[in-house]
Amino acid sequence: MCRLADVSRAGFYRYLRGRSRVEEEITIRSAVQDIVLEHRWRYGYRRVTAELRQQGMAVNHKRIARIMQQDNLLAVRLEWLRPGQHIRAARIYLNLANRMTLSGLNQLWAADITYIRLACEFVYLAVVLDVFSRKVIGWALGRSLKAQLPVCALQRAIANRRPPPGVVHHSDQGVQYACQEYMEKLRDHQMLPSMSRPSNPYDNATCESFLKTLKREEVYAGDYRDLSDLNRGVEEFIERYYNPRRLHSALGYRSPGEFEQEKAEARSDVASAAAIMTFLGR
Repeated sequence: MCRLADVSRAGFYRYLRGRSRVEEEITIRSAVQDIVLEHRWRYGYRRVTAELRQQGMAVNHKRIARIMQQDNLLAVRLEWLRPGQHIRAARIYLNLANRMTLSGLNQLWAADITYIRLACEFVYLAVVLDVFSRKVIGWALGRSLKAQLPVCALQRAIANRRPPPGVVHHSDQGVQYACQEYMEKLRDHQMLPSMSRPSNPYDNATCESFLKTLKREEVYAGDYRDLSDLNRGVEEFIERYYNPRRLHSALGYRSPGEFEQEKAEARSDVASAAAIMTFLGR
């Protein structure tokens, strides 16, 4: 075969080894992503390495540390403090979402991040939904898990909705949502932060459900070459299918866009009501 193709045998075997290394790297990155997300960024590279070895993968801790550093998955650790020093930790906010009874738009927004595996890399999608209508009001796609990604999604949501003061913004306790940059953006627009309980995805079920739908109906059904190709597919799904056309069971089998239109017409006839919030069962 090499003689017919006029290539050297050594070059052919180098090509085969190169392909196997790429496939192996993608498999390991996928497993690392699953472990880190399952443990909510609590695991450092040593524990991730140990769990991968328990799963039967022969991996080196230095390689796992490199992968986690490249994908911004390294756990945040506290250092020992000298007397008189203080820990400046990210603040965890009360879960307001499960105490709210919604009556209209722009009362409760929910945000989340997921990863999407392409042929040769991982990319990340951040979304913001209006929980009342299940409409995706902001999203951003990128190669990094840094705070700029969810901040970009939030900025698009704010530009699309121009929310009044007092909107409750709900997310998990991820470092991207608890960081200073994100909290400043919420304060600038007078939004109230709300966070899920640790390791409890049901507190943010609206976003979890949408991301599952997106992956099942669009991502897994498509064949994307690169980030730009995926970005076009996600935009097509969200902006021209999911929001305006896809029937949602929680909305009485209406699309989010149709549901919002009906509520807008109803509000023109009656005064809008505020969300009801309960505490201690009252």
